[in-house]
Amino acid sequence: MSALPRSYNPFAEDDDEDVAPAAPGGAGGADRQRFLQQEVLRRSAATADSTTRSLSLLYESERIGVAASEELIRQGEALKRTEQMVDKMDQDLKTSQRHINSIKSVWGGLVNYFKAKPPESKPEQNGAPEYYANSRLKEAMTSSKEQESKYQESHPNLRKLDNSDNDFNKADLVSSVQRDAYPKNQQLRAYHQKIDNNLDEMSSGLSRLKSLALGLQTEIEEQDDMLDRLTKKVETLDVNIKNTDRKVRQL
Repeated sequence: MSALPRSYNPFAEDDDEDVAPAAPGGAGGADRQRFLQQEVLRRSAATADSTTRSLSLLYESERIGVAASEELIRQGEALKRTEQMVDKMDQDLKTSQRHINSIKSVWGGLVNYFKAKPPESKPEQNGAPEYYANSRLKEAMTSSKEQESKYQESHPNLRKLDNSDNDFNKADLVSSVQRDAYPKNQQLRAYHQKIDNNLDEMSSGLSRLKSLALGLQTEIEEQDDMLDRLTKKVETLDVNIKNTDRKVRQL
């Protein structure tokens, strides 16, 4: 017969060995609280850095949008010059047709004499012709260009000073009402204020980007209409040139 009692549990000794003795004086609770505080600071710092990077990307996107707008305006100026050149060519072609009719016969010369002359276009001003972009795009570009200094400050290759230390000094400048809304820990309060400021700037930046996008859309639609009008003029001019060439060969 076995000497072990019927209620004997062979794993009871192992369970007793795994139980760790309680830490005297509650030191384990203090360490855990310190660890949680450090973890909160670490996560707050990571969030502040993430919003700063996002804000920098937003400024860069805004700068690219302004550059695209300026290029689109230059394209509109080129289209305007091209349209004026086509109009001038069409006027010169009509004058050439009148001279050809005068050369072909006396009757044609009489017809041209009594026929109304085509309206002469006004001479071009010195320099490139003026082109006016839509007002929405101009306002959006002006608003975005004012943020160029912020872009230079936020860009890692352009900024000269790191403003991370100044954030802790700015924490003491807030009003008492705002101070009550943030944690009492100065370092954590500075992180929270930086996150809120970045989020506010991101909201404003997204609004400016939306205005830029709407202005670009309007400008593209207007230039599409200009391209359609210019295409029709070029097609008509091409037909008139062929007809004039045929008349010259018949002389």
